[in-house]
Amino acid sequence: MNDKRYSEMSEFELKNEIATLKEKARKAEQLGIINEYAVLERKISMARSYLLNPDHFKPEEVYEIEGAPGESFKINYMNGIFAWGYRLTTPNNEEALPISMLIKD
Repeated sequence: MNDKRYSEMSEFELKNEIATLKEKARKAEQLGIINEYAVLERKISMARSYLLNPDHFKPEEVYEIEGAPGESFKINYMNGIFAWGYRLTTPNNEEALPISMLIKD
């Protein structure tokens, strides 16, 4: 197990970590271990976010949410690899999403 934080990893290390996590997630899904699969999917999203440039995600812009067809997310502000904002369907519920989950229309 790697004790390095994702923020400390090189692009190469992140890509290896993502590949390892995807393999573990595939096995968990095959075995029907839904909780473990969900945790691994979140880790993959987090690791993928560190391969992206947070400066490419702007407040007031609207993005589609990966894995949530038809759901859009409006960014209020950025904090590291997290976009804080709300889903257009629930404007009173602020939440943070890793930027790897946001897709520009």
